[in-house]
Parts: sequence; structure tokens; C-alpha cells
Amino acid sequence: MAGWSAAVVLTAMAESLRMPDVLRATPFIGEGEMATRMRALDWSATPVGDPRTWPEALRATVRILLTSRYAMWMCWGPELTFFCNDAYLPTVGVKRDWVLGARADRVWSEIWPEIGPRIQKVLHTGRATWDEALQLFLERSGFPEETYHTFSYSPVFDDLGRVGGMLCVVTEETERVLGERRLTTLGALATSTRGLRTVEEVCGRAAEALARNRNDVPFALVYLLDEQGRARLAGHAGLERGSPVAPAEFDPAAPRAPWTLPGTAAGAEPLTVDLAARPEPVHAGPWLEPVSRAAVLPMAVSGADRLAGFLVLGLSTRAVWNAGYRGFLWLAAGQVASAVADARAFEVERHRLEELAELDRAKTTFFNNISHEFRTPLTLLLGPIEEARASGAPPSAETLELVHRNALRLQRLVNSLLEFSRLEAGRADATFRPTDLAQLTRDLAASFRSAFERAGLRFEVDAPALPEPVYVDRDMWERVVLNLLSNALKFTLAGSVEVRLGLENGSAMLRVRDSGSGIAPEELPRLFQRFHRVHGVRARTQEGSGIGLALVSDIVRLHGGEISVESQPGEGSAFEVRVPLGRGHLPEERVREDSGPTQPRAAQAYIEEAMRWLPGADDVAAVPVADPGAPRILVADDNADMREYVARVLGTRYRVEPVNSGAAALAAIRRSPPDLVLTDVMMPELDGFQLLAAIRADPAVRELRVVMLSARAGEESRSEGLEAGADDYLVKPFSARELLARVDAQLVRAKLRSVEQRQTERMRAIFRDAPVAIAIMTGPELRFEFANDRYFRMAGGRPVIGLPLRQAFPELEGQGALEMVERVYRSG
Repeated sequence: MAGWSAAVVLTAMAESLRMPDVLRATPFIGEGEMATRMRALDWSATPVGDPRTWPEALRATVRILLTSRYAMWMCWGPELTFFCNDAYLPTVGVKRDWVLGARADRVWSEIWPEIGPRIQKVLHTGRATWDEALQLFLERSGFPEETYHTFSYSPVFDDLGRVGGMLCVVTEETERVLGERRLTTLGALATSTRGLRTVEEVCGRAAEALARNRNDVPFALVYLLDEQGRARLAGHAGLERGSPVAPAEFDPAAPRAPWTLPGTAAGAEPLTVDLAARPEPVHAGPWLEPVSRAAVLPMAVSGADRLAGFLVLGLSTRAVWNAGYRGFLWLAAGQVASAVADARAFEVERHRLEELAELDRAKTTFFNNISHEFRTPLTLLLGPIEEARASGAPPSAETLELVHRNALRLQRLVNSLLEFSRLEAGRADATFRPTDLAQLTRDLAASFRSAFERAGLRFEVDAPALPEPVYVDRDMWERVVLNLLSNALKFTLAGSVEVRLGLENGSAMLRVRDSGSGIAPEELPRLFQRFHRVHGVRARTQEGSGIGLALVSDIVRLHGGEISVESQPGEGSAFEVRVPLGRGHLPEERVREDSGPTQPRAAQAYIEEAMRWLPGADDVAAVPVADPGAPRILVADDNADMREYVARVLGTRYRVEPVNSGAAALAAIRRSPPDLVLTDVMMPELDGFQLLAAIRADPAVRELRVVMLSARAGEESRSEGLEAGADDYLVKPFSARELLARVDAQLVRAKLRSVEQRQTERMRAIFRDAPVAIAIMTGPELRFEFANDRYFRMAGGRPVIGLPLRQAFPELEGQGALEMVERVYRSG
């Protein structure tokens, strides 16, 4: 008791007298687990010895420890003997069976470098410490677990007033810290994927947002499933794309797939995969040890009958796999699935709008084309009829032939449109009969032979007799063959065209191959779409409705067959049509067993139109001209009938030079500029607008008068032509009288313009040599258009041409000279 003050001794004695006997007998009070263990422990074998010899301060502190519901632990004496209460046992974890009475530095060996200095400071100074949410890696679950604690180390004094030990009062913050961190990750995930327009962006951003929380998600992989069930890596972070655990693409159903598909039941456990057994360790995240487990979570889209994809998320090696961790990953997967669904919905809507826009553009193009296709024959029907009516004379044989040919063309166009409309609406009136398909195909090809020969093309037909008839609608088969042959002739300028028919795999196979212009690869997928036309391809003409191949495709499908194409630009194209044998694939009510003649019935219209594309079709009979010095007019149109008709109408007054393309027109203009150009809008090689642009860009011919002929009616089309630089715009159909009036007016304007230019040049020549300073200003701004040398010298050499007067001479402002010139302009 030496060294104790009297007050301390008296106080301790008084307290001892008031203390119940049971409490004086043992400090291990209570029925808790640690109180029971302390009573059972042989303390004499520990550094603190028999409890009966303990200082009263230690006994009192142990009582406080055991009766508190707050987590506490204590170390006492030089050996730092460990005590704790029941509330602290979860922190001790798997060590709970042996920690009581052990050395504290052994109990907390894994974190002693962090807490040891703090404890020593308390023991040596007697001053308490404070730490808030300190990260400690406790091995309480058999591995270094990431934990967070707020605690104070306080000194415990012995009966002599010296520091005998340390008491720790602690609150574990692990769930709060991890929860806040995971909530922040979910917020970042939502922010980074909000408003993204493509699934690829969503997946990439989602993986990056998740893997930014490297403690909880060492790596993140986002896989999307295609229609065949294959998984494609759409987003990744923390691992290299293409590594063994992050392949770019794989089949989840394969025996050795790196990942298998997770279940989709609500509330189900994520599929966890052991990575430790894999040959190569997976290094990712902030810890030294490789990632040993990953969770596979489904991305289920509401209303969909299959998974959109799945997430593969690496699991922290320093976190307990508990409900909080699972809930965090489920929420993350749900957010990614929702963002993917939103992006897909946007993509679908965007695709739908693009399709509608494309359809609208295609329809506009189609109606422009079909307008051209209708208005051209209408012009060649109405024009000659009006001429005959006006003259009172009967039409010539050539005129009747022209009218008949274009009436057939108009009829073919109408029939094609009606049939296309019926096929699109599913109301095709087809009758399938057993047909000698080889004979019918040979006859159709033979009707085109003269056209191919006249075009200088080698034409081969190989259609041997088939062993059995083929059930087809004969009129429709004619359209298929004639359309393919017509296209081959249109786009093949040199070389050959082959037609072959045979049997292959239970189907009749028709193959039409040419050595023509070919089709660009990007155009092939849309080749059989309605209204689609391939632009910029060398052809004999730009005429066409844009429904020919779509009509052929619909007809082939109606026969239960299929059509395909192979093509390379500059090397030609090969179309294959397959029609199944027999009748089992056809609607029974549409099949007839009666046979009949197989002679072609619709070929004549195709042949006559094709003939007009060929050399010699644009030969225009010489028309006597009264004046050999009459103005020369260049007529550019790819339709031979239109060239012939316009040449005949204009040939009575002018010299006419017809050409069949924009490129030929430009060459003729540069070779010898005409007095006027009359050009169609739709032509091969160079269309009318391109020809006009080339003329206006060439200083030698930019003043040439240009009149555009077009089937595109309406104020908008007319404005487009005039804004492009055309001097006039004539819409088909037009009469001969209107055509002559427009041409006459343009030639008169060209003469007036020529006279005006000559007079202007003469006046400028006089002004240029005049002994006084002269300038010409035009318009309300008084913009300088001309100034002679004396004027430039007077102006001090400043460049005034093109400038308004006030801008050219700002220093004259307010002196009266500018106002005087403006008054002269206004008053005259």
C-alpha cells in the first residue's frame, strides 16, 4: 500500500465495505459467453495470475467489460493479456476459442503494425487515442478481411495510479463504409449510363463505372447474347479483352466455356465461379493476391423471353460474401439491364425512324422515277396526237409507230405497278400450271437475242429439257426472265450475257450472268428492296421504276423459291433463281393441272423498249433546215424516242444535235459550243444537274443557255432547277408548241445578252481610253463595277471594284459628295 494517498486507501476501503460479497468474490459476473469462459479459465497459468490477487482496478474494469453491451476489449500488464466481452466476439471471429488470456500482439498479429504503436503510446503516456473508420484487415474469417472501425484506446490505471493496461471501446463501421461505397458506385453507374443511345456505349461505360470500385469489383465483363445464344463481350474493365477469362466471343453452352449462363429466378443466388482452380491466376483489383472468385449475374429485360446478356464481376478477396455484397451486385446487374433495355429501345426506335425516313426517301425517289417513267411516254403520246390534231393531217406511219411503242411501254408500267401492289398486299392472282420451263425460258431468251446482238454482246443460252414439268405461273415467270435479261442488257456495255437453266438439289435453277458494271458490296443487301435503285453505275439508260428486282423477288417467293445475287464492281453480276419442283409447296387452290401453250406473251414491250437503248436508236432522220446558219441546239436525253421527237419538233427551225448521255453532251459542248442546250434531268454517267454544274463551272461556256426537261413537276422541283442555274425548266408532258416557244424565248434572250455584252464591252473600251477618270457603279449600294486607269490613280490605287461607294471611300462621309451621287441614282 506504500505510496498510496490516505484518500485513495480510505476510498477503496469504503467501496469494499459497500460491495456485495458475491462481487468481492469474483470479477467474472454475468451469464454471457465470455463471463462463463473467464470463470472456467485457469488464470494462474496466465501472466495475470490468480484473480484473487488481481488489483481492484483490474477487477473493476473486467466487471465493466462483462456488464457492458458495447464492444470492448482490454489488455493488461507487461504481457498485454487479452480480455474481451460478448459484444466484441464478432470482431474476434474464428479466434474466439483461444484469445482469452493470450497476448494481444498475438491475437492481433495481422494488424499489430497499425495498432501496436497506438497501444504503446497509451501505455507510456496515459493519453487516450481516437480513430474514426480506420481500415483494418482482420483475419477473423480465415482471410484478411477489409474492415472499418471507430475506436478509442484509453488507459486503465492500477491501484497505485499507474497505467496498468489499455481499454478499447469500439464501433465497427464496416457495413456502413462498404454500403456507402457501393451506393456511390451504383450512383456512378446510373449517371454514366443515363441517356446513352447505343447498347455498346452502355456496356462499355457500365463496366468502367463498376470497376472504378476496385475494392468490391476487381474486374467487370459485360456480355450480350445474340439470337443464336452466343455471348459477345460488349464491355470490359480490369481485364484485357481476349484473355482466357475475357474472350471476345464464346458459346456459353460449350463444354469448356469460360462462363455459363446464370439463372434468372427473382432473388436467386448469383452464380459464383471458383477462379483459383484455373491454370492462370487472375490478377485484378488493388490486392496482391489473385482474384479467386467471380459472380455471374443475368441481365434480364422485362417482357423479354430470353436473357439480354450477363455480367461477370470479380469478387473481392478481402470481403465476406454476405447478403449486402449479393444485394449490391444484384442492384448493379439490374441497373445495367435497365440501361441496356433503354438503349435497345432507343436503337429500335431510331432504327424504325431511320427505316421510315429511308422508306420515305425511297418512296420519293420511286415517285420521281415513276413520274419520269410515266411522263416520258405520255409526252410521246400526247405530243404527236396534238400535232396531228392541230395540222388536220393524218399521222405518219413513223408517228403511229412511236405512239404504239410508248403506249405499250405505258401499259407495261401500269401492269408492273398493279402486280407489284397485289404482291405487296398478298393478293397476287397466281395460277400455277405444270410448265415446260426449259422451252419457255428458251423462247423468252430468243426474243431478246436480236437486242443482244445489236448491242455487240455475246449471248449464250443453255436450257436443256428438264425431266419433269415445273409448276409456275407462266406470266409471272415471263416477268422474272424478262426483267433479268432487260437488266443484263442495260448494265452490260461490252462482253457477254449467259442464261442457264437446270436442276439442282430438287429445284429448277435459273442463272443469268453478265459481264457488266457490277454492283458495290454495300448495295447488295438492299438490292431486292422496294423502291431501291443503285446510283452511279454505268448503264445504257437511267430509266427505270425501281421496282423491277423487288417484283422479281416477290414473284420468286410466291413460287416458294429464292433469289440471290453475286456481283463485283466492274466484273459483272450473276442472279440465281431457284424454284422447288413438285406442287406440295404451293397453295392447293391455286394449282391447275391443265397445260397449254408456253409462248411468251409480254416480251414485245420489253424488247421494243430495250431496242431504244442501243446504238442506232438515236439516229434522227435529217430534217431540211431553211437556213443553214440557224442556231444549233444540243439535245441530251437517254430515251431514244424522246430524242427523236424533240429533234423532229425543233428540226424545222434549228440545227439539232442529239446525244444520249450527260457525258456525251459535255464532250460535244466543249468540242463546239451550241447556241442552246436542252437536257433531261435523269441520264447515265452525268445527270442533268451534274451537266449543268459542269457548264456553269467552265468559263468558256458558262453563259450558255440551258433548258431542263424533267418529269419532276411542282414548284419545288422547278425552283431547284432554276436555283441550280438553269435558264428554264420544262415539265413533261409538254406540247410541241410549248417546247418551241420556250426554245425561241431562250434564243432571243441569248441574242439580247450577246448584244448587251458587246455594247458593254464597246463602252468600256471607250471609257478605258478616255482622258478623264471614269467609274461605273450599279445598284442601290452604288457598287463599283468598272473603273479606268485614271480613276484608279485618282483613288490612290485602292481596289474599289466590287465595293459599295461608302465602303470604298469612307473618308467622304459627311462631306456631301456621297449624298450627291446617291441623289442622282434615286432621282435619275
